[in-house]
Amino acid sequence: MAMALAQHRESSSDSSINKHLDGGKYVRYTAEQVEALERVYAECPKPSSLRRQQLIRECPILSNIEPKQIKVWFQNRRCREKQKKESSRLQTVNRKLTAMNKLLMEENDRLQKQVSQMVCENGYMKQQLHTVNTSAADANCDSLGTTPQHSLRDTNSPAGLLSIAEETLAEFLSKATGTAVDWVQMPGMKPGPDSVGIFTISQSCSGVAARACGLVSLEPVKIAEILKDRPSWSRDCRNLEVFTMFPAGNGGTIELVYAQTFAPTTLAPARDFWTLRYTTTLENGSLVVCERSLSGSGAGPSAAAAAQFVRAEVLPSGYLIRPCEGGGSIIHIVDHLNLEAWSVPEVLRPLYESSKVIAQKMTIAALRYIRQIAQETSGEVVYSLGRQPAVLRTFSQRLSRGFNDAINGFNDDGWSIMNCDGTEDVIIAVNSIKSFSSTSNPANALSFLGGVLCAKASMLLQNIAAAVLVRFLREHRSEWADFNVDAYCAASLKAGTNAYPGMRPTRFTGSQIIMPLGHTIEHEELLEVIRLEGHSFVQEDAFVSRDIHLLQICSGIDENAVGACSELVFAPIDEMFPDDAPLLPSGFRVIPLDSKSSDTQDSLTTNRTLDLTSSLEVGPATNHAAGDTSSCRNTRSVLTIAFQFPFESNLRDNVATMARQYVRSVISSVQRVAMAISPSGLNPAVGSKLSPGSPEALTLAHWICRSYSYHLGAELLRSESLGGDSILKNLWQHQDAILCCSLKSQPVFIFANQAGLDMLETTLVALQDITLDKLFDESGRKALCPDFGKLMQQGYACLPAGICMSTMGRHVSYEQAFAWKVLEADESTVHCLAFSFVNWSFV
Repeated sequence: MAMALAQHRESSSDSSINKHLDGGKYVRYTAEQVEALERVYAECPKPSSLRRQQLIRECPILSNIEPKQIKVWFQNRRCREKQKKESSRLQTVNRKLTAMNKLLMEENDRLQKQVSQMVCENGYMKQQLHTVNTSAADANCDSLGTTPQHSLRDTNSPAGLLSIAEETLAEFLSKATGTAVDWVQMPGMKPGPDSVGIFTISQSCSGVAARACGLVSLEPVKIAEILKDRPSWSRDCRNLEVFTMFPAGNGGTIELVYAQTFAPTTLAPARDFWTLRYTTTLENGSLVVCERSLSGSGAGPSAAAAAQFVRAEVLPSGYLIRPCEGGGSIIHIVDHLNLEAWSVPEVLRPLYESSKVIAQKMTIAALRYIRQIAQETSGEVVYSLGRQPAVLRTFSQRLSRGFNDAINGFNDDGWSIMNCDGTEDVIIAVNSIKSFSSTSNPANALSFLGGVLCAKASMLLQNIAAAVLVRFLREHRSEWADFNVDAYCAASLKAGTNAYPGMRPTRFTGSQIIMPLGHTIEHEELLEVIRLEGHSFVQEDAFVSRDIHLLQICSGIDENAVGACSELVFAPIDEMFPDDAPLLPSGFRVIPLDSKSSDTQDSLTTNRTLDLTSSLEVGPATNHAAGDTSSCRNTRSVLTIAFQFPFESNLRDNVATMARQYVRSVISSVQRVAMAISPSGLNPAVGSKLSPGSPEALTLAHWICRSYSYHLGAELLRSESLGGDSILKNLWQHQDAILCCSLKSQPVFIFANQAGLDMLETTLVALQDITLDKLFDESGRKALCPDFGKLMQQGYACLPAGICMSTMGRHVSYEQAFAWKVLEADESTVHCLAFSFVNWSFV
């Protein structure tokens, strides 16, 4: 009875809202009428006029309601639904902002304590300046981050391990929320409303350290479960095994863990760790997972299992996870390591001594992964081609892990070096037992293969941003790849079609289509399918498609990401690849080398190769370009290349010879590309990039604008923009896409403004590789023919709205286009053709 009364009051409350004015009269809906309307609203929130009239006819209880009043009811119902959703969203945002405000206040308190401590230490050091040895003070400062000697005791007894665990917990908390480490802000990672979290790195302590703080919409137990499973989120973690686990007296657990990590390049050995991991709950309800290395390089598994590894040290590190009111958690992540930089060549030591590298590879990666899982769980992430997020994430992990396996070539995975005397620039490794099957479906194994051969090499690059190089390699595969080698690898992964390359020669049409599959929440990693279009040279196969499909991940193409490595990893796949498709990854990894002393310096300037005005002598832009070049002139990167080739046993030597030659040719192509797009290679040659014999860019800009006015009787730029050197800058920044192509039998683009480069999805470096016919599809080229003839006769043509293509295969629509001849100073010689696409956008 009470429930019925409550429902009656609720329906009365709802009906009081549903009052509508029609002809000066209020209409009050009954509970039955509201129920009938709600049923229809659940099926169709916005019914048509015919549907509303049908509703009145089918529901006798609504016969006394006018159609107009029904329409108003649905309008108000949609409005209430929208207000309810907005209110819920604002409440969620408010909870997040409250939690983030709390986090920032705690960070501010920590910084104030750190300032006070530094002031006290500064005063003390001034007093002791003449009596205390400076080196002793430095050693005392470093001792904050080192492993206490007494922690090495009693590692074989539960009581001793519990004592070490409690010490680890105290030291970890002092780093996560205290002042044990002098934290400074990570360059290029300023906290803000749209940032993932707060990221800091160590300024002066032993080893390398990084810290992250952020808000995640998952419960603490779920977060701890994910983070403890390190191989699931860390691309550098090869293996993690828990050898011993026992409960601690306070309700926590202690684990003895052995972990192995991949080496990032062929020039350095991999690392392994023997650690104690302690999981417990604090009095305030926070969940803590902390970890530190145990004593002795020989501790842990047998020496044979760790033969190819260098034992590194984990200083007190871990995760502090605090529940938030209303759901979600605040997480603090600390990674503090000693990677034994002495064991690598001197040129690579900055890679092992930079806190920024550790921040990107471990700390930031962990927080980003947790946030990715949280968004996928809430349904905020939408992927294409019908693939589930977990499946796409598995594809990315398999590509990355397969590439790391190829680079490292561990003996226990079946890899062995083939005929290497130590003088070869390209290392050939062979694996005759490598599995091509997925764990979920072993039936997909390719048992006919004799094995896998990997050709790999590493080299040093100068004066080139890693992100710029990888972005170019992704966008312009034809500059370095051999289509026939791709075809061989693709055919080898299809049972029964394995053949030696060259037996079915194929021509690459030059068309590379990128089909996005998914990306991480900050777009730092892209997963995509690449289609390479090809046709056979053999007459009987002329009409048979030879298209090749690649599954590819691309990461680190943001030039502002300080300390991040850039990767392009791909593997041939079938067009309709299943979720457990076998993968044989190959690719590139470019790692910036940044010295430890430069941890406080910022990263390179963005879009350097895309900014024409910064490379030309146009007013103040000259100094800007010079500054950018000098800041990049001393940058160094390590490029690692690894390509895998399946082979049959009787063809192993032939495939090895082909692989070595192919990787050498790829290295030569990459070196040529790196020289072309490096800042030092851009500045002196901008004139030549407009084509041999072309005028200076400023002169060409004058010719473009003057010829436009001459032919079309209107100004391309405003009159106040035509004076002096500003004409080039304004042409470069013009909202319409302006392109110039040469007057040849096959016109090639020689100039484009910023909008033109954006529309073509290319760079100034690659512009000269694009011909005019690539801008249009077959129907577009046919429609252009009559207008092109008109252009050559009268000097200009007005093109109607249409569709063109970017270099990435995306369709671009435009409302109108103009074409005109660009005349030189004598107004009789035609220098090139110019096109202007008005109000263009991607379809």
